[in-house]
Amino acid sequence: MTMREILIVDDQRGIRLLLNELFKKEGFITHLAANGYDALKIAEENAVDCVLLDMKIPGMDGLEILARLKSKNSYLPVIMMTAYVEQHMIDTATELGVTKYFSKPFNIFEIRDEVKKILKIHEKI
Repeated sequence: MTMREILIVDDQRGIRLLLNELFKKEGFITHLAANGYDALKIAEENAVDCVLLDMKIPGMDGLEILARLKSKNSYLPVIMMTAYVEQHMIDTATELGVTKYFSKPFNIFEIRDEVKKILKIHEKI
């Protein structure tokens, strides 16, 4: 089985590290980015299978990152995470093709399960 690659984009170091640890334990190759510029560079240079993306990031925000990621690969699954529940942002993210949306604080195991479901990875019995 090919190892899946996931890109974790969040300006909060603690969230990046927590999700990094979780997905590494699950056998994923992980890439971490604290901002949009790094995220786009990583996505361009690696065969990323899924992106976990914070909505509110200083500089280039999550919606702009989402739009740029989707312009390069419209099939790339992107899961948005945010502490700010603003309906217009959710609507815009949906129009741009976001796959799923999680509000912070979130349950990391729900995110893990959603990524596995999206990528059709099932745990061995």
